[in-house]
Amino acid sequence: MNIRLENNPDLVREYDLDFGNVKVFSDYMVSSFKEGTTITLERAYQLIGISEIHFRGKNFGYISYRYNSYAIDPTIYTYLRGLDNLKAFAIVSRKEIDMHNFGIEKLFYKKNMEFFIEYKNALAWVKKKLGRNSLKKAN
Repeated sequence: MNIRLENNPDLVREYDLDFGNVKVFSDYMVSSFKEGTTITLERAYQLIGISEIHFRGKNFGYISYRYNSYAIDPTIYTYLRGLDNLKAFAIVSRKEIDMHNFGIEKLFYKKNMEFFIEYKNALAWVKKKLGRNSLKKAN
């Protein structure tokens, strides 16, 4: 997977957390978590907090860039469903296990959620869901 976010002029802020990295753009977030991490409810609250700082009262999308292997507590999706302004949730990975897990995660989330092999396709989908059809040089 090729992803270039460093020189993106839409980058608003980057957070280096103990369990990974979150990049916030004008209307979406991209996360990448460390190998072996478990995404617990406490860690999900940190991500929700970041979204509230940057997107309170504004629709946004979320891209989970999964180049490392990590575990997710699926009950987190119950809380994410409560974010009314989260309009698109994309997962990017080429790993077969992530494709399998996506089916399970989608059962818990029950909102706009899609799986992509290429980051640029995930970004285009998120922007479409947010009403921004133009794909800028973010990939």
